[in-house]
Amino acid sequence: MAMLEMNIIGIFMVLMLLLISLIILFACKPWRYLSRFRSSRFSSFKVGDLQRPLVSDDGNLIQGQTSEVTREYDLEGACYQNEGLLHSSLTEGRVYKQRLPSSSPHLTQGESFVLKIISEPSDDALVGQTLKHPAEKVSLEEAQTYDLQNNISQNLQHDLEKDRLSELSPGLVKDQRSWLSLEVIAGPSIGLQYAVQSTSTSELPVKLGRVSPADLILKDAEVSGKHAQITWNSTKLKWELVDLGSLNGTLLNSRSVSHPDLGKRKWGYPVELASEDIITLGTTTKVYVRISSQNEFQTPFRIGVASDPMAARRGGRKLPMEDVCYYKWPLPGANKFGLFCVCDGHGGAGAAQSASKIIPEVLANILSDSLKKEKVLSERDASDVLRDVLARTEARLDDHLYEGCTATVLLVWKDSEENLFAQCANLGDSACVINLDGRYIQMTEDHRVTSLTERKRVQEAGLSLRDGETRIFGINLARMLGDKFPKQQDSRFSAEPYISKPLRIDQSSTDVFALLASDGLWDVVSAKKAVQLVLQMREKERGTENSAEKIANGLLNEARAMRTKDNTSIIYLDFDTPL
Repeated sequence: MAMLEMNIIGIFMVLMLLLISLIILFACKPWRYLSRFRSSRFSSFKVGDLQRPLVSDDGNLIQGQTSEVTREYDLEGACYQNEGLLHSSLTEGRVYKQRLPSSSPHLTQGESFVLKIISEPSDDALVGQTLKHPAEKVSLEEAQTYDLQNNISQNLQHDLEKDRLSELSPGLVKDQRSWLSLEVIAGPSIGLQYAVQSTSTSELPVKLGRVSPADLILKDAEVSGKHAQITWNSTKLKWELVDLGSLNGTLLNSRSVSHPDLGKRKWGYPVELASEDIITLGTTTKVYVRISSQNEFQTPFRIGVASDPMAARRGGRKLPMEDVCYYKWPLPGANKFGLFCVCDGHGGAGAAQSASKIIPEVLANILSDSLKKEKVLSERDASDVLRDVLARTEARLDDHLYEGCTATVLLVWKDSEENLFAQCANLGDSACVINLDGRYIQMTEDHRVTSLTERKRVQEAGLSLRDGETRIFGINLARMLGDKFPKQQDSRFSAEPYISKPLRIDQSSTDVFALLASDGLWDVVSAKKAVQLVLQMREKERGTENSAEKIANGLLNEARAMRTKDNTSIIYLDFDTPL
């Protein structure tokens, strides 16, 4: 009996083990691996099919972008949710999606695609293309289309590889540097400037708008908060302008670049920029564009400016500031010309302020005439231009009856061989001196009534000055801009400028610098001493940051230490240390 019970228990345990084994077998389904092994024996793959991602991992999708084809933008003045991420520059080689299919598969900021994946995709599908099953039977036309797409895909992959190689080549990128310079020439923000280099990726794209974080902030009610942007397309080596769905639109040389559906706030299509283009934002703000290579844009000198009204005169009464300094390199429409000017007002600051605005405007207008500009470059002499500039400026100061000012205007230009030329025109007692190869050259003439040259001019005109006479109508100058009423009353006054001879500055020249200043400096520091001070400070500040600014302030401190009793303004140009 006991044996029978043992047998029954053994059979029961065997059955339980079999049941457990069957359960495990059905749960694991080992036969599915057998079917995959069989199918793999008859399948073939192209090299790289298993490793190639559907979307190329080349950094063209910006972090934070969505993958929807529709673009929607926040309203004017609102911030993007990913503003911090989108502030970085576009990757080199990126181009914008055109209305027609682009020749490049790259994606750009604000553009995205939807990928709909269907099983058994074609290996030759383009990025962003909907993937479909190939038909079992294809016509000759369909087969040709398929082959064409295959060729296009291979060409795109080849171009993409070229772009990657170019990005890895520092020498190539260095040779492709470009400078973009923007200046507002019309509208409420006139005079505003911005410049950027194509390799300064942290500063790209350049945003134009009414509010921060725009790089060029335009205080114009017609300009949208985020109005337009300029990007560098390193594939085409071109700067491109894009309207960001502005309310009042963007024009390039009077042609609209906004999206056709202006009211829907959609981005426009990228348009290539060229040097001397005019961008119009809304109806009033105009931005002048200048594009050049690194060497063309590079400022050929360092500039330092310092000024102080000074307070020590007659009991320490603080003086009103009547000096105005102006400098600009390059001039709009005259890429190889720069202007540096000091105007010292008397009877008020009005004439000096007006002259400092009129002089650059008139000069740029004259040099926009290609014949006049070429004449200066070919003859290496700007005497006629400088004389014309000051004559036109004087004619536009008719409303300044009892206010006048000095004008010391230094014109600097570069020839085709990269040599610099400098020429100066002046009225009054503000002066300019240039040091070149160990000698200093006086570029101006003193027009105070007491000066020998001025007394000689008056006598040669058949007029006279009494011995000891130091003022005419209470003014210590015989030549100046403005002062229309005194000039009407006394013919000894003049607005005819002194024009220096043009000075050539070769690339081999040494210790080259220019110094323009109002009489606040020259009353207490001679030209010779000023040059010596500059040479000492140059040696001390050599290789330091903002050396030109430090030298200008050093001269200002010297005038203060010498207890000058007049407004003092200084412009210092160092030609030996280009930026």
